[in-house]
This record gives sequence, structure tokens and C-alpha cells, in this order.
Amino acid sequence: MSDLSITDKIASTWLGKKISGSEEYNPSLLVAVPRAENRSQYNIKNGKLPFCGWDVWHAYEFSALTENGLPVTRLLKLKYNCNNEFIVESKSLKLYLNSYNMSRFGTNINECLAICKENIEKDLSNVLKTNVEVNFLDNNAERVYIFNEFENILNFVDEKSLKITKFKESPDVIKLDNSEQVKEHYLMFDSLRSNCRVTHQPDFGDVFIYYKSSKDISEGSLVEYLVSFRSEYHFHEECCEMIYKRLYDLLDADDELFVCALYTRRGGIDISPARWSKNCEISDVYNLLDLSKYARCGIKQ
Repeated sequence: MSDLSITDKIASTWLGKKISGSEEYNPSLLVAVPRAENRSQYNIKNGKLPFCGWDVWHAYEFSALTENGLPVTRLLKLKYNCNNEFIVESKSLKLYLNSYNMSRFGTNINECLAICKENIEKDLSNVLKTNVEVNFLDNNAERVYIFNEFENILNFVDEKSLKITKFKESPDVIKLDNSEQVKEHYLMFDSLRSNCRVTHQPDFGDVFIYYKSSKDISEGSLVEYLVSFRSEYHFHEECCEMIYKRLYDLLDADDELFVCALYTRRGGIDISPARWSKNCEISDVYNLLDLSKYARCGIKQ
């Protein structure tokens, strides 16, 4: 990309560059990327969001040392609200967390984890200008299968009828039908692909869509729309919000809507953005977001 946007310039601090990282704890590695630039293209205003939501991250390879050199390795789970102005750039988070690998904290395992938790919450909260929650899960943490009610959208589609030709985000392909009654729809698409807006590396994930409305979104047209992200270049959080906003604009104001994109891990980290309408309650959201009890499972890793 020759003409980089402000977002791309900030995100390019570490992305696409060979970085040796740090052998010592180094919070200066963290990079905050503003949400506003991409949101403005979809008439999403930071001060008047059409959704609630969280960004949830799982770092599967967090490790640090106690003061006597004993390694402590855990699954780290963090979340922060989507109503803040920034996201953390993923490579900067990886570099930052890796800076703990050879750093020593505390006289024992519990003390080490407590210090790391305090540091990470403080550092991320300062950079992102919001409250960031962090917890560590060990191998004994309960694993839950989330989104059990959702069914693969392709089960509702005649594969032979699909003629997919658009691979840049194309909301014009979405078709709506009016039904005589309000219905609930639980749909999952397991072939979402987008690309990092800076490195252009592909990102794969599962997208879960729930809506309750008297309008029916043609499942075939929704597949066409989700496939149109295949040549888009955006961060995971942006893709989730783009899908949400396109559907939100088509449905009625009092309809319920939920969109969650569970991306597969890359570099030991996965990102799970979730957005939902303020009148929507999906119980599985709380399993996804719960920091203290659950580890995600049943999703491609």
C-alpha cells in the first residue's frame, strides 16, 4: 500500500517488520490503533454506538519466570469494551507479552501471576484509555462449548444455486424477505476469511449471527456477503463491526442482532470480537466473555 491511512501508519509500527523483541519486560512495545477511521466509513459514531460489545483475546503461550528462574506458563485471557477509542495492535501485544518470557516476578508461582496480571491490566488500560480485565487460566480450567444453538448456514442453502463473484465487501448482495411473524435465526459460517490490513496475511474464523426479526435475510445472499470479505483488508474487530452494521441497517430498529467473529489463533493469539444490539441477550456471550471460569473450546484452533 503506497498511500497509507493514519490507521495503517500507526499499525505499521511493528507489523511487516523484522523485530527482535525484548528480553526484558517492556510496556513501550504496545501500540494503540484508533477505531474511528474505519467506523466513520460505516457511519458508526464512537459517542453513539449502535451496539454493545467486547473484544476478547486469548494468548495461549504466555510465560514468565519467578525470581528463582522457575517458568510459569498459562493461557492469558483479556477483554475490553468496544466503546473505547482504541484497539491494541496484535503484533505489538505479542511482542509485549513475549517481553515477559525472560523477566522475573515474585518469589513463587502465585505471586508471579499476580504481578503479571497487575502489570498487564495497568499497561493495556493506560495505552487503550479504558479498563482492561486480565486473567490466567491453567490446564484445569473448565472448557465450554459455546454457541451450541447455531447451525451452519450452508445447511439452509442449495450449494449449486450459489454464483459467487464478489470478493470485496459487497452489502448489495444481501436480500431481504418479509415474513408474517417474528422469528429467531441462529446462523454460523465457518469459512470467514479476511486479511490483515497492513501485512495482507490471511485471517480465518467462524462468524456467528443471531437475529430476531419479522424480516428474513436470504441465507444464500448472506453467504455471498460473508464470502465477499475474502479480499478485504481489515482488522478482526473492524470486520465484525462491518458485518453488524450492514445487517443493522437492513433490520428494524427494535430487532435483536448479535454478531461474533471467532478468529483462529495466529502467533499464539486469537481475537474474538462480539457486538450485539442493546436489547439482545444471548446467554452464550457470557461464556465467551467470562474471564474467571472458562476457556474456549469446540472452535477451530
